[in-house]
Amino acid sequence: MSHVLTLPSGRQLNYQLERRQRRTVGLKITADGLVVHAPKRLSQSLLESLIAQKADWIQKKLIALNENKIPPLQWQHGEQLLLLGNTVTLALRHDVRSRAVNHQPGILELAMPNHHEQPAVARKVLLWYKKQALTDFSRRLEIFSAKLGVALPKLLLSSARTRWGSCNSKKEIRLNWRLLQAPPHLINYVICHELAHLKEMNHSARFWTVVASIYPDYKTAEKELKFWSPKLHVM
Repeated sequence: MSHVLTLPSGRQLNYQLERRQRRTVGLKITADGLVVHAPKRLSQSLLESLIAQKADWIQKKLIALNENKIPPLQWQHGEQLLLLGNTVTLALRHDVRSRAVNHQPGILELAMPNHHEQPAVARKVLLWYKKQALTDFSRRLEIFSAKLGVALPKLLLSSARTRWGSCNSKKEIRLNWRLLQAPPHLINYVICHELAHLKEMNHSARFWTVVASIYPDYKTAEKELKFWSPKLHVM
């Protein structure tokens, strides 16, 4: 949920608020700005007081984010996209019919009547990415659930702006389709992280022990994923 906080200086700070079962307030700077994770029972006034105390830190982080912001995709011929950690070039050509997306090493070719219309190109590419993500993630989920010794959970795709994955009490796992752009080992890490929640629905020491049992180098992967995050959110 979007909120606006007026700071003592008079400057307004926009942020996204997510209420969760947690004890502390978490501040996260994402491609979309400030995201606040707060305990469900914490009052709004106390929460905003805590945010205001961190205003200088937030401002520095937001400035750094804008300085390093990656330009938005233009969805035109020659545009560079990411797929499984590698660069692929978008190749557009005219055709009287809208053809299936053709993926060759290093090339993603679209043939369609309206190949100069960026919204149409974007829609077609995103649909292709989501379809590929479902196939790719399903295969990885099958491998790692067997490795962990748990029943294969139901897989759903997510478009969340602040989370790469989630797991609920119904044994459903949601994975962000944008992860298909990331290197395979980072996709594996997110899948292992969410699978571990089938055994431990928290982030306790026991949870991380479960993660380590199927993905030992999880700490390195977490750092790498933070580095990749801005790139993955361009699409």
